Amino acid sequence: MQIILRKNLRKRDFCSTFAPVFEMKIAFTTLGCKLNFAESSALAKALLERGHKRAKQGEQADICIINTCSVTDAADHKDRQMIHRIRRQNPNAILIVTGCYAQLKPDEIAHIEGVDYVLGQNEKFNLNEFVQRLEMSKSRAAETSKVYTSAIREVDDFYGAYSKDDRTRCFLKVQDGCNYFCSYCTIPLARGKSRNPSISTVVKQAQEALNGGAKELILSGVNIGDFGRSTNERFIDLLRALEAIEGDFRIRISSCEPNLLSDEIIDFVAHSRHFAPHFHIPLQSGSNEVLKIMGRRYTRELFAERVAHIKAVMPDAFIGVDCMVGVRGETEEYWRDYVAFIESLPVSQLHVFTYSERANTRMLEMDLLVVPQKEREHRSKELHAISARKTEAFYRSQEGHRGIVLWEAKREEGRMFGFTENYVRVSCEYKKDKINTFESIIINTL
Repeated sequence: MQIILRKNLRKRDFCSTFAPVFEMKIAFTTLGCKLNFAESSALAKALLERGHKRAKQGEQADICIINTCSVTDAADHKDRQMIHRIRRQNPNAILIVTGCYAQLKPDEIAHIEGVDYVLGQNEKFNLNEFVQRLEMSKSRAAETSKVYTSAIREVDDFYGAYSKDDRTRCFLKVQDGCNYFCSYCTIPLARGKSRNPSISTVVKQAQEALNGGAKELILSGVNIGDFGRSTNERFIDLLRALEAIEGDFRIRISSCEPNLLSDEIIDFVAHSRHFAPHFHIPLQSGSNEVLKIMGRRYTRELFAERVAHIKAVMPDAFIGVDCMVGVRGETEEYWRDYVAFIESLPVSQLHVFTYSERANTRMLEMDLLVVPQKEREHRSKELHAISARKTEAFYRSQEGHRGIVLWEAKREEGRMFGFTENYVRVSCEYKKDKINTFESIIINTL
């Protein structure tokens, strides 16, 4: 197989519309982060506006698009499994793979049986144009190359997006890329440098989403606290601009680095009418020595200060924490120190990731202890157990408190579900007229 690497497809607004030569059934599959879901939704919207149709569940598609994740080796494995599964389910479809895995390992994907085209991270935003060319012949022969990628670190373009598949909850993309280059992480290589739109652009898209029926906006990005690098604005100014929008809705801030989550931001959320008392903060390790190895830009003391300040001004706030286990250099002593620190924090939930060796990362060049895979798995289980205890304790602390729940459409065994402003999941008897509405309740998690 000959693989030809090209630079960008010809630039064009990926949301522009053209009359299709013929209607095709399109199927999207998205793996990974909230950012991927927002982008897939925007890309699908552009194709639907062009006149194509979304393939129904179980229906054969003409084109299948898989938007991938590559944060760990496990994510890559899931990507490959999904590619094979989609090909089996749609044997005659044109199969396009894009996203982070496609950006980092295009050759590997191109050699997977059944993959027709690989579009890099920037090239996926030319998907509308790419499909337009395929329409001309409804054939794989419409393109002479199999792989389209470019040097993502050289890309300055920002493509806005927000999800529309769930009318209740909307993931709003406000930032992309990262300049941090932590020693274990490939995200800067997959997503490029930190960049963002203007505040006015974000506010416009937020208003569009709300006009479309969304009741909850989730600000999403790779490193959203770094917002403003492209436009000489500040993240706190974005929050203030969104706060000024009128209406009955709420906003959640997705993962924000502790060194960028200032007391000013925390205090702003505490007094906000729209922003929910819900924070997600990456810790990655509770050992200062391991944080240095990882190239993180804070100490555990700073992290503890951020958590303490949140709890001081919002005692009932939900705090989720990203934790990684088993990185190189994580000795047993450092690990026990890490666990003790986690135990001491008044947080609500841990999102645990097991370290996996990633090509082109600095950690592979370090002459450090390699934690055996079985020990990594043991440490992961230990943190998951701590997380379960902390989540249960948080839920019990909310018993009898009043909360505002946003009811969702999902129905299970005659019941419907929703989350309060501080992320307590509750349920009630299913009533269709409650979907996408707020209701004041007394929390009962038993």
